[in-house]
Amino acid sequence: MKLSVNKIITLTLASMMISACAPGGFDMASQLPDDPQDESSAVDNGENGSSSVVPPTTPEVTEPAPNPGSGEDAILAKYDYVDPENIVPTKHLKAAILYYDANLSKIKNKNYLSVLDFSKSSTQKRFFLIDMKTGAVAAYHVSHGKGSDSNHDGYAEKFSNTEGSNASSLGFYMTAETYNGSNGYSLRLDGLSKTNSNARSRAVVIHGADYVEDRNRIQGRSWGCPAFSQANKTKIINTIKGGSIIYAMN
Repeated sequence: MKLSVNKIITLTLASMMISACAPGGFDMASQLPDDPQDESSAVDNGENGSSSVVPPTTPEVTEPAPNPGSGEDAILAKYDYVDPENIVPTKHLKAAILYYDANLSKIKNKNYLSVLDFSKSSTQKRFFLIDMKTGAVAAYHVSHGKGSDSNHDGYAEKFSNTEGSNASSLGFYMTAETYNGSNGYSLRLDGLSKTNSNARSRAVVIHGADYVEDRNRIQGRSWGCPAFSQANKTKIINTIKGGSIIYAMN
C-alpha cells in the first residue's frame, strides 16, 4: 500500500509526539532553564528591601554521638512508625531522626522533619517531608545550585558554604521566618552545621521557581537555594516554617 507524502509526514509527527510524552522521551529528559539571577544580586532582603542581613535566632544544637551503640537502637525504636513505605534512604533517615531526637527540646516546629537527598538526580522527587505525628512521607522535586552541577546533567556533584560559589550546602538546617522578596513568598534558613553555616548570609532560602516543575525533567539550577515549583512552594513553606529541621546530604 502506497502512502502519500502528507500521510507520511503526519505519521512521522505523531510518532515523535508519542515518543516525547513517553517515559524516557526527550521531553522528560530536557533541561529547564536556570535561575536568571546570581547569588550576589539575589541576597533577598525581604519586604522592606533593607540591605542588612537578618540575624539568625536559632538555638544552639548538638550533634548526636557518632556511635552511641545500643542507645542508638533504643532511640530509633521510638520512631519505628516513621516512613512505613521506606521512601526515604535509610542512612539519611536514621541520621535525621537521631539529630531530631537529640535536639527535641530546642526544636520549635516538631511536627515535621525533612530530608533532602542530593545523591538523586533532580529529575527525581528527592525532598522528603516527614510528618512526625503520623510517620507519613510526601516527596517533591527540588532544585540544586548551579555551582554544584557545572554540566547541568541533573546531579549535584560538589557543595560549598562559600559566598559566590552558587552551590548547594550540605548539613542540618533549621527553618526560620517567612517573608516576601524578589522570589515572592520565601522561607529563610539557618545552617546548623559547619558545612552550611553561611546559609543566611548567602540568602540560601526556600522559594518557588518557574524553573522547577513537578515532573521527571532535569530541573533548572538555582544559585544555592532549594527551590520548589510555584504550585508547591506555599504548602511546603507553611508546613515547615518556624523552626523545623531539614537534613541535606548526598
